[in-house]
Amino acid sequence: MLFNSFPFLIFFVAVTVLFFALPHRFRWAMLLAASCFFYMYFIPIYILALVATIIIDYCAGIWIERSTDPRKKKLFLIMSITSVCSMLFFFKYFNFFNQNVAAIAKALRWNYPIESLRIILPIGLSFHTFQSLSYVIEVYRGRQKAERHFGIYALYVMYFPQLVAGPIERPQNLLHQLREEKHFDLARLQSGLSLALWGLFKKVAVADCLAIYVDTIYNSSAHHTGATLLVATYFFAFQIYCDFSGYSDIARGVSRIYGVELMKNFETPYFAKSIAEFWSRWHISLSTWFRDYVYIPLGGNRVTLARNFTNLFLVFLLSGFWHGANWTFIVWGALHGTYLLGGRLLGLLRNRFGWRPPSEAGPLRKAVAMLFTFHLVLIAWVFFRADHLGVAFDIARRMLVPTGRVFFDPMLVQGLFGIAMMLAADVFHRRTDYWQNLARYPVAFRFSYSLGLLFAIVLFGIERGSQFIYFQF
Repeated sequence: MLFNSFPFLIFFVAVTVLFFALPHRFRWAMLLAASCFFYMYFIPIYILALVATIIIDYCAGIWIERSTDPRKKKLFLIMSITSVCSMLFFFKYFNFFNQNVAAIAKALRWNYPIESLRIILPIGLSFHTFQSLSYVIEVYRGRQKAERHFGIYALYVMYFPQLVAGPIERPQNLLHQLREEKHFDLARLQSGLSLALWGLFKKVAVADCLAIYVDTIYNSSAHHTGATLLVATYFFAFQIYCDFSGYSDIARGVSRIYGVELMKNFETPYFAKSIAEFWSRWHISLSTWFRDYVYIPLGGNRVTLARNFTNLFLVFLLSGFWHGANWTFIVWGALHGTYLLGGRLLGLLRNRFGWRPPSEAGPLRKAVAMLFTFHLVLIAWVFFRADHLGVAFDIARRMLVPTGRVFFDPMLVQGLFGIAMMLAADVFHRRTDYWQNLARYPVAFRFSYSLGLLFAIVLFGIERGSQFIYFQF
């Protein structure tokens, strides 16, 4: 069920009415049933994979907490990680590895009889797998008590606002909120609806509009000029940001209505002045997940410089591979890893020679650093969006020398207008922390702002309910 669809509107109203009408002791069951329905709306059979993940990690958490033998604790942790990741590998990565092995076998003229599987990737599999793993790891580290209530734990994994595209929550933030009794709050309702409207505006009035132009160009890239490819890539950069951050804002807004605060997943990432700063603002729940559960266990900053660089690059390779079973995503991750290593080296030189970092420089240098960082990210987006490596390299080569005329489409003008509105509002939200301080603004201003968003959605929104990009991950 898509957030940007009429069925979800009916579903949301029904769930919200039931949530506040039911006594507290029944709400978890209602939310769990609603989350199951929400997930089964896509492909019902795949809820079995989700149930298997929940059972495995629920039991593993209790066994880890009960065990007094460190070796057994570690064994239960490894069993949990292996079981859950095996499911992720089967659905998401088996065909990728199989096709690559088959290609190598063909090149060596070996007989390779294993065929690819005809399976569809369950919606949001990587998201709820990582959320489930974070619970088991936190229990193993002793920072989270094992959840004994199976229904509450199942709801932690399946909570519908963030089930299929995050943010990837930690048990310390979400589990206790699912247990706490919530009362209807008009201010919270207004804040949640306003935030959800903002996310919906970014999705249907900006991202879906940009998608029409981007898809037209990228689906037939060989027939377009370098200048057109460059414009389409600029558009994709804002399309994926508005699409993904729009989902996160809708999820946070809907959840806020129920009194459950989800973590902020984006913080104006395109205003970052370095790649490191970009990743502290982009998909924050995933970048912190890799930091806490991969980078730090590998040694973090406590190892030699060479090993630290190796660990950083490995983390970004894994991050790219997490996004999809395709060499394009691996190259995308490798590019960001290379960028980050370059930034670290530059930082070492800066410290040695006493150069000021961009954050302490004047406005001009900050602007240059911001534009440079954005264009590094832009180049990497080519590999994220292209279907194949060959196509990606061709697009990157031709757009770096943007010759020819730009393909004109009415969506070009509407897309530029949407980007301008979104950026202006994003700056306002960041400087004022608008969504956290909403109650401080006059009622007339809040009402006008929300009404303006609704008007823009109706006026500029694309009617067809297109799937969110990150659903495929």
